[in-house]
Amino acid sequence: MERKSKLTNAQDKYSLKSPSGIAFSDFRGYEDWAVVSSARTDEVLKVIVANPTMVEAYKAGVPGNARPFPDGSKIVKLQWKPKKSTEAPFVVDVPDVFTQAFVIEKDSKRFPKSGGWGYAVFNYEAASDKFTADPKSPSDCGHACHTAVKAQDYIFHPYQKR
Repeated sequence: MERKSKLTNAQDKYSLKSPSGIAFSDFRGYEDWAVVSSARTDEVLKVIVANPTMVEAYKAGVPGNARPFPDGSKIVKLQWKPKKSTEAPFVVDVPDVFTQAFVIEKDSKRFPKSGGWGYAVFNYEAASDKFTADPKSPSDCGHACHTAVKAQDYIFHPYQKR
């Protein structure tokens, strides 16, 4: 009886595309990108990571210097359901179940109607260990919310001091 390796059975998340055509493969390697910021809602812990192009722009003063992020800038908001730590000697929420990768990429030619940014959501199902492209995520799904920060080139999170 031949056993298939876990790698053979593993889903290739990078083969996924959003309904608008944003490919998860455009964000290959996001697992190792630099942390830009974090956020917390009542339901979700979020860690925001950016690719080297975007991190370099942040370090050069974008968007505070009134310049936009360059094309090729990419950011991923990783989202987990939180849980209370049972190990820490103090009360703290820590990531529990991973739920979603919300991706944003700057390409002025592809996304002229949304300030140059394209948006997509890739949901993660822990039980099946699989990602799916959210069927309700057209390329401008995040744009409506992000217009509130148009002056920051549509990006909510600054590069946090460290």
